[in-house]
Amino acid sequence: MDDNKPILEQMADAMSTAATATTEAAKTVVKKVRKAAKKVAKKVTPKKKAAKKSKKAAKKSSAKKAAKKSKKAVKKVAKKKKKAKKAKR
Repeated sequence: MDDNKPILEQMADAMSTAATATTEAAKTVVKKVRKAAKKVAKKVTPKKKAAKKSKKAAKKSSAKKAAKKSKKAVKKVAKKKKKAKKAKR
């Protein structure tokens, strides 16, 4: 501490330097957190995209299977009708 400066000035200087130091430390911490969050986001996002694609593919394949089943059902009904007509003759 300087004996030439008043105590209030010395306290004000100390407070301002402490405040700037804490803001700088906070900024560096925020930067580190952002970098880490970006790395995690990069690792996670491709998996989500792949999962969405697989879900869409599963929906398409299930729709195709349902269409095939309905076609088979229609064919069976048509065959039964033909057999019924032949049996009546």
